[in-house]
Amino acid sequence: MADILIMDDDKSFCDRLARIVERMGHQVSCTHTIKDTLTISDTNSFDVVLLDVVMPDGNGLDLIPHFREAPTSPEIVIITADGDPNGAEIAIRSGAWDYIEKPLQKKTLSLTLLRALKYHKEKSHRKKSRTLLFDGVIGSSSVMQDCCDLTIQAAGGNVNVLVTGETGTGKELFALAIHNNSQRSQNNFVVVDCTALPENLIESILFGHEKGAFTGAEKRREGLIKQADGGTLFLDEVGELPLAIQKTFLRVLQERRFTPLGAGYEVKSDFRLVAATNRDLAGMVKESRFREDLYFRLKSLTIHLPPLRERNDDIRDIATHLMSQHCKRFGYPAKSFAPDFFEGITKYNWPGNVRELGNALENSVTSAQQDTTIFLHHLPKYLRIKIAQASLNYNSSDSKRFNYLSDELPDWRSFKNDAVSKLEKQYVNQLLFITNNNIKEACKISDLSRPRLYAIMKKLGVSRNELPNSNSAPAG
Repeated sequence: MADILIMDDDKSFCDRLARIVERMGHQVSCTHTIKDTLTISDTNSFDVVLLDVVMPDGNGLDLIPHFREAPTSPEIVIITADGDPNGAEIAIRSGAWDYIEKPLQKKTLSLTLLRALKYHKEKSHRKKSRTLLFDGVIGSSSVMQDCCDLTIQAAGGNVNVLVTGETGTGKELFALAIHNNSQRSQNNFVVVDCTALPENLIESILFGHEKGAFTGAEKRREGLIKQADGGTLFLDEVGELPLAIQKTFLRVLQERRFTPLGAGYEVKSDFRLVAATNRDLAGMVKESRFREDLYFRLKSLTIHLPPLRERNDDIRDIATHLMSQHCKRFGYPAKSFAPDFFEGITKYNWPGNVRELGNALENSVTSAQQDTTIFLHHLPKYLRIKIAQASLNYNSSDSKRFNYLSDELPDWRSFKNDAVSKLEKQYVNQLLFITNNNIKEACKISDLSRPRLYAIMKKLGVSRNELPNSNSAPAG
């Protein structure tokens, strides 16, 4: 028997759903407002939650993160009479199991519930071994839980895996976690840095060569692909692999055999492939800069690692872990953080992600040395500047007071227009700040079209060049 929660403002509809679920042998709770849902979820655990979208006191989609962070992490099924493709995308991307439009058929509900409960049960079993599987992977946010679930899934199989994410998000760490928890863990984990492969030696490095195969080949050499036989081949930054080699490697990936340079025979290698990239491979395929057939081969299972700015809840745990590592490595006493430290560092958007945070904390440990407390002052200067600038942006409008004299007080319309203009400018400045002046990302966050955003910027006198650009900071 499972515990099911139904949230719908239509009480009669809610009762009908409850009767169907109870006949399936499950226990049901019903709520009719978001407020009541939050209250009951604080004292009860659920396996599946059925959520309506349009509620009298808010949007049901806003509850998805709340349930994703719950200890049991119930599966979420969105049920709505207002079917919206954008809403479906938001729901699925946020971690919902399914998005169903009313009117609802009994068969549809039953099948959806059965499948969701089966998945939830299997997911719960996987989570029991998570502490063993993810030594060194820090973060308990829902987005990281999703990444860990996919990594467990990948470790249990043998399909090709593509790990995507910005620089510094930990792609190699997750690739190593897949290898260490797979049946291949006792064999080699071979790293190929595609950005560092000399173009004239790529085939030799990957496939190996015979003595005399080319000038300077004084002895036979085994290639990296053969070294990964029985283990895992990790192609880091696979988007940098030249097109000429992509075609050759595609055959290797299909056949698991190749010919070393200068050899008259083929070599077999039973390797498992994990690739990583910070590039948009789908976009590169459209621009004919990456082979489409290889792209689809690589992405049998894809794990996308979120940037640090999207997982603020994890920063404290990550910083504490990294600080402990740095203190042990340098032989300094254990340190704690000043009360305002985390408040400060969460205002910065960390374009270099965990790697940049690690470098900043290493700098802080070196600066503090024997001190037992880390203050914001111990951070690198460029970071302190960014944090100070962000604080000014956050607080500039809140701290102002009206200072008009009676004979200077403007009429209501003028005052309102001036106030709105100032708030709009503050919003646009903050929007560009947190996106590092990236117009595409700013449009995505603000839900404005590019022409509309440019028009607003022009009206308000906002220029991207006037704002600090976080890309100038060290990437770590």
